[in-house]
Amino acid sequence: MISSVALGLVLVPVALAIYAYIVYPVIVALVGRRRRIPEGDAGWPAGLPIVSVVIPAYNEETQIRGAIEAILSQDYPADRLQILILSDASIDRTDSIVASFASRGVELLRMPKRGGKTAAENASCPLLRGSIIVNTDASIRLYPATVRKLVLAMADPEVGVASGRDVSVPPSEGSNATEGGYVGYEMRLRALETRAGGIVGASGSGYAIRKSLHLIPVRDDLSRDFSAALTARRHGLRAVSVDDALCAVPRTGSLRREYKRKVRTICRGMETLATNRSLLDPIVYGWFAWKLLSHKVCRWLLPPAAVLGVVGLVILAPHHVWAAAIVAAAAMVLLVALIGWFWPEGRDMPGPISVAAFGVAANVAVLHAGWRFARGHEDHIWEPTRRAAVAAHG
Repeated sequence: MISSVALGLVLVPVALAIYAYIVYPVIVALVGRRRRIPEGDAGWPAGLPIVSVVIPAYNEETQIRGAIEAILSQDYPADRLQILILSDASIDRTDSIVASFASRGVELLRMPKRGGKTAAENASCPLLRGSIIVNTDASIRLYPATVRKLVLAMADPEVGVASGRDVSVPPSEGSNATEGGYVGYEMRLRALETRAGGIVGASGSGYAIRKSLHLIPVRDDLSRDFSAALTARRHGLRAVSVDDALCAVPRTGSLRREYKRKVRTICRGMETLATNRSLLDPIVYGWFAWKLLSHKVCRWLLPPAAVLGVVGLVILAPHHVWAAAIVAAAAMVLLVALIGWFWPEGRDMPGPISVAAFGVAANVAVLHAGWRFARGHEDHIWEPTRRAAVAAHG
């Protein structure tokens, strides 16, 4: 009896992993092959709309100039492009650098006190002149065609949100190469989801949203990019991923900084989904509810299920060689991951260490985020991830 229960504990995370990362993408790909996705390249009947590009910033003196120049270099009519920088009460040179671009039409909204990214975005709503809002971050570099590609995708009236495609770019100094591989996998999955009706979460690196949706208030402690796709679906619109709307995203040079970022974003994601949990109702939201469950919830359930799986393996190990072998292998992976955790910042990790460290850190981050979510995390104030500066390409 005990052995049967232990074996069940082992099989549950295996089944979850196979479903979430293999079966679900295959099903989405098969569904997408049977659907024809309307193209937005025909353009807007009355010409390109006015677009407001919004960039929140907190102490981004090393990044904000490059971010602004990337927007000013967009292949989009300058007279139809509003650039608004939201300074979250920065105490460095961010505000003065933004002010130096005032003659080129760049606007600055300074928050009187720190309230976080979402709070600043909410406060900026009365200043937005565009019918399409493009949200991005100071450390991200949009490729020159990105804004135009996002806007063209939204020529389809059924599209409420258009998300860019992240391009993971290694900084000049060391980074975790496995992070780049995972980003590539995620972007391919979003492309499949788009063909199968739409994505369940936009990329915080760069996405466009209709102003009517953007003006709907989002709680300050929630994730606006995740909320964007959920809000679109709630109002009968789709969120799509645009493959050629490229956003250069620098990898973090430190696994520990990347871990902290994941804990923050996953925790906010859990809070966002809990607030929008009605979208998980398959009777009302059908296919979208299934994708949301498969893409988000199943992944978040995998790490706690894996912990139970380890318990099952430990129970089985004294009686089964295969279980003992897996326990030994898992211990080795944890040891290698520990080496990666203390790997010197600025030096590239060897492949095996990179895979083990990133994989273990990503799963532990889900457990950490789940614990904070369950307790009610206190640090709702946004803390941007510090990344090395990169340049976008044409």
